[in-house]
Amino acid sequence: MKIINFLQCVSTGLVITSLGICGEFKLPGSGTGKNYSLNYAHLSNVKNDNSQDRVFIIEKRYLLFPVKSGPENVSNKRVKVIVGKDIVRDFDIGLTEKPDWFAHVDVSDWRGRRATVDIENLDKDSKIWDLVRQSDEIWAEDRLYKEKERGQLRFSPKRGWNNDPNGLVFANGEYHLFFQHNPYGWGWGNMHWGHAISMDLVHWKELPIAIYPTKYGDWAFSGSAVVDKDNTSGWKKGDKELIVAAYTSTGRGECIVYSNNGGRSFEEYGNNPVVKHRGRDPRLLWYKPGRHWVMAVYDELENKQWIAFYTSPNLKDWTYQSRIEGFYECPDLFELNGKWVLTAANSDYMIGEFDGKKFIPQTPKLKGHRGFGFYAAQTYSNDPKGRIVQIGWLQTETRGMPFNQSMSLPIELKLCKTISGYRLSWKPVDELTVLRDGHNQAKALDQFRSELIELRAEFEAVNVTFRVRGVQISYDPVMQELIINNHRAAAPLVNGKQRLCVYVDRTAFEIFASDGLTYIPYPFISDPNNQSVVVDGKVKSLEVYKLKSIWE
Repeated sequence: MKIINFLQCVSTGLVITSLGICGEFKLPGSGTGKNYSLNYAHLSNVKNDNSQDRVFIIEKRYLLFPVKSGPENVSNKRVKVIVGKDIVRDFDIGLTEKPDWFAHVDVSDWRGRRATVDIENLDKDSKIWDLVRQSDEIWAEDRLYKEKERGQLRFSPKRGWNNDPNGLVFANGEYHLFFQHNPYGWGWGNMHWGHAISMDLVHWKELPIAIYPTKYGDWAFSGSAVVDKDNTSGWKKGDKELIVAAYTSTGRGECIVYSNNGGRSFEEYGNNPVVKHRGRDPRLLWYKPGRHWVMAVYDELENKQWIAFYTSPNLKDWTYQSRIEGFYECPDLFELNGKWVLTAANSDYMIGEFDGKKFIPQTPKLKGHRGFGFYAAQTYSNDPKGRIVQIGWLQTETRGMPFNQSMSLPIELKLCKTISGYRLSWKPVDELTVLRDGHNQAKALDQFRSELIELRAEFEAVNVTFRVRGVQISYDPVMQELIINNHRAAAPLVNGKQRLCVYVDRTAFEIFASDGLTYIPYPFISDPNNQSVVVDGKVKSLEVYKLKSIWE
């Protein structure tokens, strides 16, 4: 029987499972079945019982915990990681003795220190401790982005859940995508701000978590970010552009944080919260004519749903100005063609005037997207090309995977003048053309096969049907509607023509029609064996491209 001391156990990523003198245990993941015993002289501060605590010396970047993909057969437990007297990580996690994957908890800030891991209400005979381990890599890192239901055209997190995009801002030469993130499970919960960056809005690199909850139960809900170019807040240090973000702290209210290191980490404003009310999801913007900041935020008052507007000269001191009723969650406010557009989470919108304090609508509420599973979209602050670029939460459920949900394609918004007045249009950003893998292959459709596809077509008022990877997209010229399988969406002809654009991924279609006046997000898991494109009907022009993965 081999004797190894406590530090040797930890250096191999071993979890202490039997704490008696010469207690025997197996090395998780070793595959050898060999038994080892502990040298008790190195365990004087560890409980000699079947408690729910285990002590580690942190020698690797992550602690890995066994979880399942999906909500079924999961035992939700609260886990605390304690270093010294401080609880440094505190979250709920669906632990299982038969894991589909392992969630990773970043403990690299405490490398070399002693940490206690506490799991509440864990059965004393549980084998969970046999599976918890340390690692310098996340689980199955060699298979990352190659998973069978991993979207290849849109961002999704390495592990865990995402929902709303947050803090979309261009700063220091990078497009930042912060997002609502549960790093420890397949489903919603434990809201953090995840973080990814891109140089081109197409290829994304996920970075470590940017904003952790301040404590258990005080979660970091949705918000936004801006660049404080003139340092109105006085927080700027160093050469990097100052990023200031606002988010909803569920235990406190609307909070301000700032970053001088390119959004890699944030500092809390000392007088948070800056707004306290029944509401959430603050959207920051700079109102140039008044030289002040604006916060548009979802607000609940008198049993009604509103967007409230606050102003500030310095991102610290905020004054209430006005409200507008009838919008729910995740507001966005931006200027196009001298008009202002106010949207909310379901993407419905109004067009009107905004004087920096009050929004005056000039239209009724108008229909936004005409598909499914697109929510909480936000536009970029400080886009270097002066565009209004939007990304939304695309609800692509991926059971059996170690991740869940994704983001939409980046979409450029414009205002178009129609016979009914100004209306929003949605078009995929030009940068996506970099994904085209070769030339237009429309003349060889009988031989065409690809799982990632861009299709563009122009036709007149005729019946046309496209069958793309098992999804039927038809045009009804009488009703002027697109029919996607059994879903109908208004798609009017523009100057007697219909122009269609379809992006096809493993887990979703995004369809643009009527010169962008119609946008149809359509989560759909395609049959991997069906990679064909068939066109029935007369089209004036047709382009079909194979696309490369954004992860390449």
